[in-house]
Amino acid sequence: MQRIVVAAKAGADQPWLADAAAELAQQTGAEVSVVSLDGLDVEALSTMPRAEFREAAEHTVQGFVERLRAAGIEADGDVRSGAVTRGVLLYAEEKEADVIVCGGSSKGRVARRVLGSVPVELIQRARRPVLVITPS
Repeated sequence: MQRIVVAAKAGADQPWLADAAAELAQQTGAEVSVVSLDGLDVEALSTMPRAEFREAAEHTVQGFVERLRAAGIEADGDVRSGAVTRGVLLYAEEKEADVIVCGGSSKGRVARRVLGSVPVELIQRARRPVLVITPS
């Protein structure tokens, strides 16, 4: 395994996800690329400016990369605009990822049914393995 892509939820504190990615990278010798998306297809339909979503995504990626590097893992990160699932899949293709790592959905059961779940969509659409990590 050479490349792990971590799909980090913008604005979320997920140290357990970073730690799981670090452990996988240590076991396999892989490098880690972290991506977070603002989740906006069209800014005009948003309740907040894209810049605020982007700032949250940048903060998230920075936190992941710092935590991974502190664990001795070679890591980089990127923030993208657009829909989360499509953006993560494109990023994984660009990076030629061996696996996509993401956190389990934090939405309630009803919200997942109505709004969808990024981990489930990634599993359904990805051309590569998807590892979904839940907090312990």
